[in-house]
Amino acid sequence: MKIEQFISKLSSEILNPLILLLFALAMLYFVYGLIRFIAQGGDEDVRSTAKRHILYGLFGMFIMFSAFALIRLVTGTLGIDTSKNLDTIEK
Repeated sequence: MKIEQFISKLSSEILNPLILLLFALAMLYFVYGLIRFIAQGGDEDVRSTAKRHILYGLFGMFIMFSAFALIRLVTGTLGIDTSKNLDTIEK
């Protein structure tokens, strides 16, 4: 197996789904914090905790987007096409 095929397969079958999963979890964490912030508007302790949840969710989404962009940059720089159908790659 060529190194380009290995990187393409690794990126499309392992890294991209993992990044998508972690991005979704960060988004859920953000939404959870947002709901708590809106629902418990009067309690200052809950509001400060909800603000941290919102901040951590945004930070997590930023990291996952940056990781995806970095992977695309590296594979694009190396000339590796990760969007092609992997079933057609010769073994």
